[in-house]
Amino acid sequence: MRAQSPWMLPPVLAFTLSALMLSACIPAPSGPRTASRPPVARPAPPPAPAPSWQTQTVAANAVEIDATRYTVRSGDTLSGIARRTGASADAIARANDIAPPYVIRPGQRLDIPAGRYHEVRRGETGIGIARSYGVDWSQVVTLNDLEEPYILRAGQRILLPSRTAVAAMTREQRAAAFDLDIDDIVTGGEPALAENEEASPPVRTARQVLPADTAVRSPANFTGRFGWPLTGSILAPFGNNGEGQRNNGINIAARRGTPVLASADGVVLYAGDEIQVHGGLVLLNHGDGWITAYGNMEDLQVARGQRVERGQMIARAGATGQVDQPQLHFEIRRNRQPVDPAQHLPDLS
Repeated sequence: MRAQSPWMLPPVLAFTLSALMLSACIPAPSGPRTASRPPVARPAPPPAPAPSWQTQTVAANAVEIDATRYTVRSGDTLSGIARRTGASADAIARANDIAPPYVIRPGQRLDIPAGRYHEVRRGETGIGIARSYGVDWSQVVTLNDLEEPYILRAGQRILLPSRTAVAAMTREQRAAAFDLDIDDIVTGGEPALAENEEASPPVRTARQVLPADTAVRSPANFTGRFGWPLTGSILAPFGNNGEGQRNNGINIAARRGTPVLASADGVVLYAGDEIQVHGGLVLLNHGDGWITAYGNMEDLQVARGQRVERGQMIARAGATGQVDQPQLHFEIRRNRQPVDPAQHLPDLS
């Protein structure tokens, strides 16, 4: 009988060790593994501050002046004459056909237009000013020929409807003056800056909350190219519906929770639910007078002053506002005027 080598294992132990080594070489099953700990939840963005027109108190300091004439003296400026007379520099320029850069000369006779003028303080918004006097902000925009970017300046005088005109308003007109619409936010939602203060640049994320009294810089330019914020059947097209009502955009059917995407690069002008008919609403400023509006949404993902890129998720489709099924109300506006989105969106066929 052959003698066993002292380093050789007994047959039973050798078989057991071989089996263990072989099992170690077999790949583990590829099925799902149980996580050792639950995933860490992504922190929710901080709550957005209330709009400035809600938080900023407006001092109703309007003064009503009579029409007068003023003779320009050496060293006078249009803004100085406005402070001296109580009128607005813009109103004086319009009344006397003076174009930028508003050059005046000694001895020149200027018509000072009569009117009721409010002096703007830093942080005040057009919406807040209009509400403090119970007037329609869109009417004030027209009276003052205000233009983009619609950011007021401290010390600026704003022409208001006269006390007589306000006293003659009906109850319905008085109530309507406090109704908020998209154009009000576009033209009167940004807080006034100090005379030489610069608007703030946009922020990157919704977690970088801007103070409510900070005005946001408008994008410099825009190519005019839009993409679909989501795809679905059109529930209501742009324009009159035959029942005396007008749709300023299109309504797109969607499953509740469907991501809504930014139609183009831009800056968030507004994100909230202040306008009852639209529910959860986001307004994007794209520059050059272009605005897009996204309504009836839920789970808003962006905040005022945030820079967004085309295709970025801004919210989810919902049934908020005055609708009875999940959808997206989508508008494109150019220089305050709603335009048919179908004329600016790519063909999906």
